[in-house]
Amino acid sequence: MAELPIPDLPPARCSGRFTISTLLGMEEGGRGPYTPTEGSSCDSAQPTHLSSSTLCTRTFGYNTVDVVPAYEHYANSKGVGDPRKGRPSLADLHSILKPDPGRLRTPVSDLQQSNGLPEAGPEAGLEEAEGEPGRDSVPEPVRFGWVKGVMIRCMLNIWGVILYLRLPWITAQAGIALTWLIILMSVTVTTITGLSISAISTNGKVKSGGTYFLISRSLGPELGGSIGLIFAFANAVAVAMHTVGFAETVRDLLQEHNSLIVDPTNDIRIIGVITVTVLLGISLAGMEWEAKAQILFFLVILVSFINYLVGTVIPATAEKQAKGFFSYRADIFAQNFVPNWRGPEGSFFGLFSIFFPSATGILAGANISGDLKDPAVAIPKGTLMAIFWTTMSYLVLSATIGACVVRDASGSLNDSVAVGSPGCEGLACSFGWNFTACAQQQSCRYGLSNYYQSMSMVSGFGPLITAGIFGATLSSALACLVSAPKVFQCLCKDQLYPLIGFFGKGYGRNSEPIRGYMLTYVIAIGFILIAELNAIAPIISNFFLCSYALINFSCFHASITNSPGGLKWAALFGAAVSVVIMFLLTWWAALIAFSIVIFLLGYVLYKKPDVNWGSSMQASSYNMALNYSVGLSEVDEHIKNYRQGQLIACLVLTGPPNFRPALVDFVGTFTKNLSLMLCGNVLIGPRKQKMPESQLMADGHTKWLMKRKIKAFYTDVVAEDLRSGVQMLLQAAGLGKMRPNILVLGYKRNWQTASPQSLEDYVGILHDAFDFKYGVCLMRMKEGLNVSRVLQAHVDPTTLASEHQASTIFQSQQGKKTIDIYWLFDDGGLTLLIPYLLGRKKRWGKCKIRVFVGGQINRMDEERKAVGKPKVQTEASSRVFCCGRSLIKRFEELIAPFRLNDGFKDEATVNEMRQGCPWKISDEEVDKNRAKSLRQVRLNEILLDYSRDAALIAITPPIGRKGRCPSSLYMAWLETLSQDLRPPIILTRGNQENVLTFYCQ
Repeated sequence: MAELPIPDLPPARCSGRFTISTLLGMEEGGRGPYTPTEGSSCDSAQPTHLSSSTLCTRTFGYNTVDVVPAYEHYANSKGVGDPRKGRPSLADLHSILKPDPGRLRTPVSDLQQSNGLPEAGPEAGLEEAEGEPGRDSVPEPVRFGWVKGVMIRCMLNIWGVILYLRLPWITAQAGIALTWLIILMSVTVTTITGLSISAISTNGKVKSGGTYFLISRSLGPELGGSIGLIFAFANAVAVAMHTVGFAETVRDLLQEHNSLIVDPTNDIRIIGVITVTVLLGISLAGMEWEAKAQILFFLVILVSFINYLVGTVIPATAEKQAKGFFSYRADIFAQNFVPNWRGPEGSFFGLFSIFFPSATGILAGANISGDLKDPAVAIPKGTLMAIFWTTMSYLVLSATIGACVVRDASGSLNDSVAVGSPGCEGLACSFGWNFTACAQQQSCRYGLSNYYQSMSMVSGFGPLITAGIFGATLSSALACLVSAPKVFQCLCKDQLYPLIGFFGKGYGRNSEPIRGYMLTYVIAIGFILIAELNAIAPIISNFFLCSYALINFSCFHASITNSPGGLKWAALFGAAVSVVIMFLLTWWAALIAFSIVIFLLGYVLYKKPDVNWGSSMQASSYNMALNYSVGLSEVDEHIKNYRQGQLIACLVLTGPPNFRPALVDFVGTFTKNLSLMLCGNVLIGPRKQKMPESQLMADGHTKWLMKRKIKAFYTDVVAEDLRSGVQMLLQAAGLGKMRPNILVLGYKRNWQTASPQSLEDYVGILHDAFDFKYGVCLMRMKEGLNVSRVLQAHVDPTTLASEHQASTIFQSQQGKKTIDIYWLFDDGGLTLLIPYLLGRKKRWGKCKIRVFVGGQINRMDEERKAVGKPKVQTEASSRVFCCGRSLIKRFEELIAPFRLNDGFKDEATVNEMRQGCPWKISDEEVDKNRAKSLRQVRLNEILLDYSRDAALIAITPPIGRKGRCPSSLYMAWLETLSQDLRPPIILTRGNQENVLTFYCQ
């Protein structure tokens, strides 16, 4: 056999655990070894009818409708103006090709025209792709990589105002050891959260919306929506915090030069408002300008760090020594290693609450996920690298400044003394400085415990530290000012909450949320007016911790539900630690945060937004349902559970459920929240013709049930006739122990005029149900059940849920009527059980249940005592009736059209006469069943006498023996038994197995 020529394969591309190798490429502008010959077409030599979205492409050497895997096929969205691309449908590949001899065009050119493509040769298509002369050029949005888009942005947001203005002060209060513990505790929470963000972001394509998008698509809209609002608000408040930090620095500079604008507090407000207005202008200029500003800030901060480290090794001048700086000294390091609590914030968790916001910038990169080139790569890599480098900088800064500067210093050059001078207390005495007086009076202006600008004092060139403070505070404020609107915009577009959709509109090529920027600006100004950094920082700590807790819980939940991308126990630990820290910081603020989350969660649960994101909550629900269903297989059924309704499982032959609303409402009333209900529909006809209808209508019927608040499943089958379809449902419906055991269907009112075969099938369905050990429940209403004529039989599936809902008797209050049960035969108790379950519902709760039994005159007292025993779970009065006068003329007229009138001939002759019409009734069968027929007549008289005004009548019907009772005779019995009655009638027959018991075990 000749070998096919194998072209050189391009190198494999690796992506994570997957290696992608291209076997055969599409030859561009030339023939390859697998180029088809002229005139070849898509698997056929003749034109065919295919989907308009399907193109014939050259794959593996020949023209075919089948296509190779492509990214576009798995993305659930496309860019504006992109051509529609999709894989061929299964019908395109699997169905028989139907040539159209009247069309002379080739399939390729025909499909090209149907997709709006030119009919020119391959070169024309290439030129069109390159030049795009017919399409308006759309500017590409700005996209960032992991360094510029995530790492630098996160580092700048982490290096905020706390680093320069509060970390030296925290080191003085808590000591170097506990400061490191505070840093490492914060970093532990943020690192685990960063790992969780990484796991979630690599679980699929990440769009805009950042943290909200990740949580909502993982945990669902309920928790995602609530945390989206809180996180956006926290970022808006963080803008105020960083801006106030910047304003404090400027205020201090003005104060040093005696140039205050008004007073220290109002100066912070004035400077803060002006600053946030300038930042808003940069944000509105677009992401590109914002990114350039961030790079500038990053360089300034790096220079300020270098300047600070150089300053620590430069010998201290007299001015710096007077302010407490003495270069690296072991004694200073030892003294500052232990805590020295001062003031109202002088506690471990008080300082932790002030420091923790400086570690919360880890989500700055994830929050602009929509502006990243590859979020799944950039978010994990950039976030974790940012956490590492900022942690190292915090640890180095606290250790170095704690080894150089004493806690208290006066700043006066007159306090220099000779080493060992009497009356001098404190570590500075050994360096020739006496700060005893101000330390005892707690009036020192300088030192780590008193001077927030200690880093500037230590550095080689003070203005560079000031520039670093400006860069850190402004960059953090700018990042938060961008993050809050981006997150809020995604939340607004999802329309989970009312009145916020106005802020979801985007402008420009990057869809900038300008309205969201203005809202963030207003919130930030409101908090800037507080003008106190230590008051603002704890406010947002709880909101960020709440966000981190839910992010970690999202990752944990995805892991336990076996969704891809999980860290399980580490994520659970991070969530638990975040919650514990929330309450240790400010318990009342934690309660407020959780109250807001619960309120927003309850609102979304109540509204039930029409979104489906494939969340881990859905996976968890499936896993729980599966585990419980499998677990039921190990549990034996108990009769008591029938009484409680759990073991009642109904297969209801509704057809389209909206055609028989009364039947749906009846079963839905006593199965709601208790037991299984399946609405079955048999589509009669050829499978190829009915399968599309089945797929189209199923979703509409399910939505109709949900709108009617019926807790039921819908299922359908395609069959050649009704009986074979019902047989499929009887055998295949359900799962494990969650299988139907009662068949509920409507009474066939037109049995006298319908085709004989349909009559035979209807009664045959009842026999099939008994054969499969089902109980049977027939429902008859005077006005009928089928309302399809009112609905004009065929309803558009897209409008099923929105169509007018027909009201039925089972949706209204029944008042103080009666539910009459005619328990004529011992069927296991099903006749008694269903009305009892119905009577437990609110609408039927005022109805009195009356139980009638048949018996003999001489055993009347015994029968009454047996039924009236208190151990039976109904309040019932019992009456006993015996056969009386009967009128059979009407019954005989009913069966007359179905009589064989054979004259009591022998069985062989009768069978020969009944050949092809098994529903015919022989004279012998009429005679043998005369007593049974008369009983139905008498029972109907009793029903009319005693139950004319009942709310519901439940009767145990007779069973027609197969082969001995023709279908027409059986239907005549049911007709006679239930005719002329106004209330709904339930003909219920159990499968002769107990569903009631006297005992507790």
